[in-house]
Amino acid sequence: MSDADVIVIGAGPAGLACAAQLGERGLRASVLEKSDTVGPVWRRHYDRLHLHTDRGHSSLPGLPMPRGYPRYPSRDQVIAYLENYAAHFRLAPTFGCEVRMLRREAGLWHADTTRGRCAAPQVVVATGWADAPHRPTWPGQDDYRGSVIHSSEYRRPEPYRGQRVLVVGFGNSGGEIALDLADAGIDVTLAVRGPVRILPRDLLGLPILTWAIGQAWLPPRLADAINAPAIRLAIGPTRGLGLTIARKGPRRMIAEDHRVPLLDVGTLDRIRQGAIHVRGGIGHFTREGVAFVDPHGEGRTVPFEAVILATGFRADLSRLLPQATDTLDNQGSPRITGMPTGVPGLFYCGQIPSPTGQLREIGIEARRIATFASRMLKERADPA
Repeated sequence: MSDADVIVIGAGPAGLACAAQLGERGLRASVLEKSDTVGPVWRRHYDRLHLHTDRGHSSLPGLPMPRGYPRYPSRDQVIAYLENYAAHFRLAPTFGCEVRMLRREAGLWHADTTRGRCAAPQVVVATGWADAPHRPTWPGQDDYRGSVIHSSEYRRPEPYRGQRVLVVGFGNSGGEIALDLADAGIDVTLAVRGPVRILPRDLLGLPILTWAIGQAWLPPRLADAINAPAIRLAIGPTRGLGLTIARKGPRRMIAEDHRVPLLDVGTLDRIRQGAIHVRGGIGHFTREGVAFVDPHGEGRTVPFEAVILATGFRADLSRLLPQATDTLDNQGSPRITGMPTGVPGLFYCGQIPSPTGQLREIGIEARRIATFASRMLKERADPA
């Protein structure tokens, strides 16, 4: 592989946006992707998935999503858009190229990959977080006779017909997978361990993201206080549904905990109708099902033939960047994204959830990274 001005790791939305913006500024970007195509994570998502952010705020820099797309594009439409984006900017990622380690030496970042080595003055880690499934375990799980998969492995409801299915977790994947199963007439239960936050996907006829962008300048606590009455009215009553609404508002939850609230696309209605059951946290597995823990600590066992873990993702980058662990938190996630990290030539893009839309934030970060990278390269060439 030939050397470049910048190594970009990942050919998902963040990697493509960064490579395109770097190219617009005359920098040579070498995009390394361990899969065999662009947007690999999007291709592995479940069939039903649509963007939870609206088309108008989800385009990457330099190429709007097609006007013919609906307000919330489908998974397949997003994949087609990413393919068109790569073609539009003539991006040619090196596929089948997994980066095992990045190390800085003599002013260059060296990437040790499955296809050899390459080096560049700067590197952008744009791997995202949805490529590292988090799979918690519980006592008795090894003895359980049903199937257990992560939500990243779920595609469609047909294989679960005639089964009782437990979906663990009440984030966007958990809520939508439970809805997908319920709409197919499958007996489905949600395991919800703690307090949750729920947002309507649209508020007063506008995408919820529009409100978040308009209030981005407000402190999270104040924005949450202002929005609370309208959100309560939009989502309707939740008492008696088995859900506890978190005291911390959605903006604070994202900013402080990096947790994204559920954007409801119909899950709450199906819970109200009894098509989706809600239980508490899992205490332990049995051979035939799961024992739940109620608020009083007493277990109640329910049989299930299948369990789907919608328990999120945790990308630990400490092995990839052993020389830059001070840029990571104690779980191996970047402390800052879209800005200089304090380590020369190292950037992260799209690694932290954003209240104003992940794809929108990726675009903002990509432009910013390209500006910093261009400036740093000029300073390197002309230190005076």
